[in-house]
Amino acid sequence: MSFEWMYWTLPTAIFFISIFLMLCGMLVWELVSPTTERKGFLMIPITRGTRFFLGLLGSAYIHLAWIGFTDMTLWFASVLSVGWIIVVMRWG
Repeated sequence: MSFEWMYWTLPTAIFFISIFLMLCGMLVWELVSPTTERKGFLMIPITRGTRFFLGLLGSAYIHLAWIGFTDMTLWFASVLSVGWIIVVMRWG
C-alpha cells in the first residue's frame, strides 16, 4: 500500500504558520483585553474571535478561487488574504 504525501510549497507553509501565529496572538489579546460584541459592516453582533474566524474563512475562499481561476503564484492571493483579514478584524 502506498501513501501520497502532500507537497508543501513555501507559500502554503507560510500561510499555515501565519494562521498559527495569529491564533497565538489572539489568545494573548483575549487574555489582556477581553472582547465585547459590536456591529461592523457585516451588520451582525460579533466578537473579535468571530471576526477572526470569518477572516480566515474568507481567506481560504480567496485561496481556493485563486487556485481555481488563475495560474499566477499564490503570493498574490496571500497578500489579498492578509488584507481581507485586516479589513474584517478592523471594520467587520
